[in-house]
Amino acid sequence: MRNNTVRKMAVNAMVAALYFALSLPFMTLIFGPVQLRISEAFTLLPVFSATPIAGLTLGCVLVNAFGAFTNANILGPLDIVFGSAATLLASFLTYHLRNVRFKNLPLLSALMPVLTNGIIIGLELTFVMSGGFSLPVFLINAGQVALGGCLLCAGPADGARAGKNRRGQKNLLRFAL
Repeated sequence: MRNNTVRKMAVNAMVAALYFALSLPFMTLIFGPVQLRISEAFTLLPVFSATPIAGLTLGCVLVNAFGAFTNANILGPLDIVFGSAATLLASFLTYHLRNVRFKNLPLLSALMPVLTNGIIIGLELTFVMSGGFSLPVFLINAGQVALGGCLLCAGPADGARAGKNRRGQKNLLRFAL
C-alpha cells in the first residue's frame, strides 16, 4: 500500500512539474483572451486514471501564481483560485466521462477542458476586463478561450483510443498511470 501511495505522489509531482515546465516558455501566450496552454492538453490524462488530477491542479496553481507574481497574468490572484478550479473541474469531469465514447474515442472527455475553461476563464476575463458582466463580451471571451483549448485537446483525444496508439500498439502511458 505504501508503494502505491509513493507512486501516486511521484506521478503527481511529475505531472505538476511538466505542466509548469511546458507553460513557462510560453508565458505571453497562456494568459489573456486567447490562451494557448500546451500544458492544458494534460487535462486529458484522467481518461486513463484519476491519479494525475492532483498534479494537474497543482501545476496550474503554480503557473497561475507565477504569472500573477510576475504580472504576466492579467487576471492576477483571481486566476490562481478560479483558473486552477477550472482545471480541477475539467480533470474531474474528464475522468468521470472517460467511458462515454463515440467510435471508441472519449470525445466527451476531451470537451470538458474546453467547456470548463471557456466558461470559467471567460467569466473571469469578462469581469476583470469590462468591470461587470456583459453577455456579448462573455461570449467573445468564452469563445476565444474555448478555441485555444479546442486546438490543444482535439488532437490528443484521437490518440487515446482505449489505451492504444494509432497503430493499435498498447500505449505505455496507460501503464504508467
